[in-house]
Amino acid sequence: MTELADILKRRIAAQGPISLSDYMAECLLHPDHGYYATRDPFGRGGDFITAPEISQMFGEMIGLWLAQCWMDQGCPTPFTLAEPGPGRGTLMADILRVTAKVPGFLKAANVHLIEASETLAGIQQERLGDHNVTWSDTIDALPQAPLFLVANEFFDALPIRQFQRDEKGWREVQVALKDGALSMGLSAPAPIAALDHRLGDTNPGDIVEFCPAAAPITAQISARIAAHGGAALILDYGDWRSLGDTFQALRDHKPVDALAEPGLADLTAHVEFEAVAKAAVGLQVPQMTAQGVFLERLGITARAQALAQKLRGEALENHISAHRRLTHPQEMGTLFKTLALLPKGAPTPPGFAS
Repeated sequence: MTELADILKRRIAAQGPISLSDYMAECLLHPDHGYYATRDPFGRGGDFITAPEISQMFGEMIGLWLAQCWMDQGCPTPFTLAEPGPGRGTLMADILRVTAKVPGFLKAANVHLIEASETLAGIQQERLGDHNVTWSDTIDALPQAPLFLVANEFFDALPIRQFQRDEKGWREVQVALKDGALSMGLSAPAPIAALDHRLGDTNPGDIVEFCPAAAPITAQISARIAAHGGAALILDYGDWRSLGDTFQALRDHKPVDALAEPGLADLTAHVEFEAVAKAAVGLQVPQMTAQGVFLERLGITARAQALAQKLRGEALENHISAHRRLTHPQEMGTLFKTLALLPKGAPTPPGFAS
């Protein structure tokens, strides 16, 4: 039992069942007991490992992608270089290191990190201490300027609502109390306007997921790119359209019961990239591409071979394993997808089919 569990039980007892979205928000972001507010969850000593922590090659590829987009648009000066949900700051550190070799890029860049956790913001500050960085709580706080943004495993942590198709509409998955314990339940069936477009490709019993925050956040990013130029790169696990239960909890790199110890496990769900693309009003959105294909098109294998020349023994084995994990179809290569948001008329960026 956790303190947050007691808080949630009292709330549900007083007000009734809560949505999965409300439950996730409390578990992840409660100011005193939320998962991200109280710990560093990343790396082998945490609960999960993200791509930047696997290998420097990931951040290098992303940094050069951003630099190429910047050059394709005439090297605007100044511009905002932003990352929401930047973890330990590893990805941004690698981006800044590799783009230091691109003439004019860092001089023109104003670095902004969007971070809700004071704990993680402190870690990021240590990692990026040599750089001038601005921290903000929300994407809406970013300057009105050309925006070059990368969001890696950011959208998957946004709270979702989950619905089960019913003959009479949709029944929302809720967190309720059963015999004094937190338990999953279903609401009464009702029409859900936001899911009208799913009535044609689902059947009774099917589960779909909807992220309320995804569209508004994408709209904030898109408005800046449409008005001032720039590019956004989104990398996350998921698919074009939601179908099935993808809500999960991870602790110590293993799946756990999402209701067992609120606040002590990471809660995520697969990203519905179609919803993100539709919210990018006024932009061009190249076809969603698997992460493995994207990285290979950027030249990650050539970079891996160059780095391997100086490695031996266990270090070389770990390096080969990291390359495989990032790109192989049976690892992150297919499960993770990439999506780019660009101004109308901008050249198709590297990694995406023209």
